[in-house]
Amino acid sequence: MSFSFSELDFMKPELGAEYTGTGTHFAVYSAHAEQIDLCLFSDDGKKEMARMPLPKREGDIWSGYIAGLKPGTVYGYRASGPYDPKNGHRFNPNKLLLDPYAKQVVGDLTWDDALYGYTIGKDDLSFDERDSAPFMVKGVVQDPDFDWDGDEAIRRPWTETLIYETHVRGMTMTHPKVPDRLRGTFLGMCSDPIIDHLTKLGVSAVELLPIQFFPNDRYLEEKHLTNYWGYQTLGFFAPQSRYMSSDRITEFKTMVRKFHASGIEVIMDVVYNHTAEGSEKGPTLSFRGLDNASYYILSPDDPRHTFDTTGTGNTLNVANPMVMRMVLDSLRYWVGAMHIDGFRFDLASTLGRQDMEFDRQGIFFSAIRQDPMLAGVKLIAEPWDVGEGGYQVGGFPHPFREWNDKFRDDVRRFWKGDAGQVSEMAERVTGSALQFNHSDRGSTSSINLLSAHDGFTLMDTVSFNGKHNEANGEDNRDGHSDNHSDNMGVEGATGDADINDARRRRRRNMMATLLLSQGVPMILAGDEVGNSQGGNNNAYCQDNEIGWIDWSGLDDPFLTFCQKMIAFRKAQPELRQERFLTGETAEDGRIEIAWYKPDGDFMDDGAWNDNELRVLSVYVSRSVLASDAEKMDGLFMVFNAGGDCEVTLPGVNGIKTWQRVVDTGADDPFTVFDPENPVMVYRESIAVFAPKGASVPPKNATRTERQRWFHFGRRNS
Repeated sequence: MSFSFSELDFMKPELGAEYTGTGTHFAVYSAHAEQIDLCLFSDDGKKEMARMPLPKREGDIWSGYIAGLKPGTVYGYRASGPYDPKNGHRFNPNKLLLDPYAKQVVGDLTWDDALYGYTIGKDDLSFDERDSAPFMVKGVVQDPDFDWDGDEAIRRPWTETLIYETHVRGMTMTHPKVPDRLRGTFLGMCSDPIIDHLTKLGVSAVELLPIQFFPNDRYLEEKHLTNYWGYQTLGFFAPQSRYMSSDRITEFKTMVRKFHASGIEVIMDVVYNHTAEGSEKGPTLSFRGLDNASYYILSPDDPRHTFDTTGTGNTLNVANPMVMRMVLDSLRYWVGAMHIDGFRFDLASTLGRQDMEFDRQGIFFSAIRQDPMLAGVKLIAEPWDVGEGGYQVGGFPHPFREWNDKFRDDVRRFWKGDAGQVSEMAERVTGSALQFNHSDRGSTSSINLLSAHDGFTLMDTVSFNGKHNEANGEDNRDGHSDNHSDNMGVEGATGDADINDARRRRRRNMMATLLLSQGVPMILAGDEVGNSQGGNNNAYCQDNEIGWIDWSGLDDPFLTFCQKMIAFRKAQPELRQERFLTGETAEDGRIEIAWYKPDGDFMDDGAWNDNELRVLSVYVSRSVLASDAEKMDGLFMVFNAGGDCEVTLPGVNGIKTWQRVVDTGADDPFTVFDPENPVMVYRESIAVFAPKGASVPPKNATRTERQRWFHFGRRNS
């Protein structure tokens, strides 16, 4: 079959390979190329059937239209231009290049020296003439039609959001009820057993680790390991092919549709800060060969080298308008064509860098905020990178929410019994106002987490004092060493009943803290069933039993505890407020928050600064500014990281009598009973009380004093 570009070529606004119904239009960006060749391949991708220069260039967009060319066509590009590494140019037409806009990727990337633009064994100024096509993945022209059956985005309010961070393979590979043929796939992820588990647990959104196309890293393959997490994106528009049970990307759309039908939003973890090509010594797979000097930030002192703020060898140059367009087009594609509900941006500080420094008013944030399609979806930042000034927790603009590692660390320290943690714990329970209460941001700005894919699982936090990453092949040097963990007496799994009981209690306390705190809770998949990674806190390369969830804990009482604790949170609007609680007082004297010492007196300077105090008691009600502020019954919560403690229940907002509704130290934590006053709150436990009745507001404190008591905790954090 012969191929040729139509003489009636026309310029479409879309980049990539777009099927028009009568043919396919190809368009790709390169500012410095001298020629771009479209290469068409046999269906299996092994034989190059045609190579044709794109005939049209308008600005820096190269394009061409082939009438009659249908979906399913396998293709790639080759780019000719200056090979001048010292000035940042690395064009090499011997290297087949993946279309940055490819909607599907086929084939396996087979690591070979031919994939590099320079000659391995020589420096990166050399030029390699071998053809990389036999070893390279290719793009596939797609038909955009799909029956969404009325599916629409859910757009659940942040105050009603509970995120479940998970991995497509890790979630499904060992689940006993997922069919073998679907394990590790999008269809397995949305299978009935998985959706049943998530709906019973009560989560409102799944946050999927990277599912955009990524290859295996060469150095991992040489160590017989795998790029499991996927933070090495090569195709920003294509679903990861290893997660499909067939050659149809409609499987991804089916997954999204099934989650939506179950009331669950789908959030994607996306990596737009770097690509899989690595440093200047990495392979030439796509962006480097199309226009290295445009797609990447190069060293201002020596353009031969990439500028790296990500720790992966390169940094995507979103300051370039066409690279920014690619990122935005990708985001719009996943929202518009794939019905995604939101994104979590990996190392998001990199995206906010201008002139090498972070700028919260930068062009990336401005572009998203003005985009009518993107401004309404959930946007979550990992608010740091590895560059200078990269740690930016609290520094992102609305509507971004941010992962709050301070919550993780301070909650771990408090329950571990570290000294002087009461004021820090107070800050975390109320939404980390010091970080987020500015620029009209709300308390849902904080994504609260106990654990995430990167670090110890919840079970490992209470089972290991140190990391155990030997299986990663780096002599246990990789991964964080400061985990604020405590093995409770034995390193790793044990048959000691007392230690296991102590670990269960601490896990209850930490999970309850997460679900009793202002902000948006995020649970790591498997924490609810006691999943352990054997102390490996950096399982990025462990596509095996270390990285997969162990579902043997499905009958564990801790799963039931998590289900009931989530249901409790959903039933208590006091725990899910949009506004920060600042100690305001209603006109009739009612207060929205107050902190207490165990004896019933308000917290004072001495208590906030008492390094030996292990008990934090707080009354939380509706914000006096809330639309339904008259419903200010509230909750009284006691977080006791010390020994048995007698606590006086307060008289506040007219409440005279209380009933205990949660006790993490009880055999049945949710048995409701009427306590004596004062009440015994047992060692290392949380007790939550709800009012039984009300009379008149307290008159023993002025508005100024109430606000001052609240701010003691914040000022000393």
